[in-house]
Amino acid sequence: MAVKGRRGTGLRGFPLFLLWLGLAAFSSATAGFSEDLTEIRIGYVHAASSKARLSLMDVPADNDGFAGAQLAIDDNNTTGHFVKQHYTLIDKTVRRDDDIAEAVGALADAGAAFVVVDVDADGVLKAAEAAKPRGLTILNVGATDDRLREEDCRSEVLHIAPTRSMLADGLAQYLVWKRWRKWLLVVGSHDSDKLFADALRRSAKRFGAKVVEEREFKDTGGARRTDSGIVEIQRQMPVLTQGAPDYDVLVAADESEVFAGYLPYRTWDPRPVAGSGGLEPTTWDAAFDQWGAVQLQSRFVKSFRRLMTPLDMQAWTAVRLVGEAAARTNSADPAKLIAFVKSPDFSLAAFKGRKLTLRDWNLQLRQPILLFDGRNTVSVSPQEGFLHQSSELDTLGVDRPETKCKLN
Repeated sequence: MAVKGRRGTGLRGFPLFLLWLGLAAFSSATAGFSEDLTEIRIGYVHAASSKARLSLMDVPADNDGFAGAQLAIDDNNTTGHFVKQHYTLIDKTVRRDDDIAEAVGALADAGAAFVVVDVDADGVLKAAEAAKPRGLTILNVGATDDRLREEDCRSEVLHIAPTRSMLADGLAQYLVWKRWRKWLLVVGSHDSDKLFADALRRSAKRFGAKVVEEREFKDTGGARRTDSGIVEIQRQMPVLTQGAPDYDVLVAADESEVFAGYLPYRTWDPRPVAGSGGLEPTTWDAAFDQWGAVQLQSRFVKSFRRLMTPLDMQAWTAVRLVGEAAARTNSADPAKLIAFVKSPDFSLAAFKGRKLTLRDWNLQLRQPILLFDGRNTVSVSPQEGFLHQSSELDTLGVDRPETKCKLN
């Protein structure tokens, strides 16, 4: 029995010994390999926000956007391992009185050549001013203002977030395809609401719809989360929409999130609602499940224990853009990477059925616009039949002949 025991132990131990040697050799090789990795650092600047939302379900997480960037860093490192590249994300939060230029400078000092920014339009321009003398590239993931791509365009800023005109065109194409051409336009009283209304008017004219009447909802600052709040809303919304000329769809411009979310099922006439409430144009939604999106959604939920938002997706796209350029050029030289991104050879797969590319006239990322009703995908624009001589994606937003951008 003793002999059998020794023989058995020897037979089992021999392959385990070989396995140990193999693991040791692999670890040694991996350690040597990791020492040769080229570091690519990406900065992330975002404004601290405590913005209230109409629905408690829509209150953003503290890491909204940044989580998407983190997931993209992981994806970049998966592919970067094979071309000896390693990615690091450096976070910088700016508050109301903070200097965005200083934040960008601090990230540059930390070795970041690319800086993802989630700030307002003025903040993007300040970031661009700080980036230019340092040779940095800014990736705008939050500001949808068309002026940043037009009269205020900058050669050092790439725009991952869509413009208001892209969002409005994506919605308008679907409404026109449905033959809902007569719109009642209800506009909020804040500046951002009016900018979105401008985009919607432009889209209506561009695609053959008609705004039969406009109405304004003035924000008086009243609290609706009270015992009588539901009663107040139920009375207020019908009155707001009463007596309108015949229309097919109510289109709301309410970026400030004051009233549009209360419109569905409360209009005087039984009509669908679109725009800032009801059927909304966006770049992403947690319910989106086409073109392999479930794989991305699942990985995000597993990593962050919450659902993926449009801002998460825009930040993911920005960081993946850098990773794709570095992998395709097999380089970490920022100048080479940005030259490749701006070239006709660049494209990025982003689970939207089409490869995303950059418009060379204003550095806006071409992308489909998704239309969601709060639960499911209703459609994806550009719609069938809206043609373009070079790319159907250029039917969304400002096209080359229309642009006011003059890049250096």
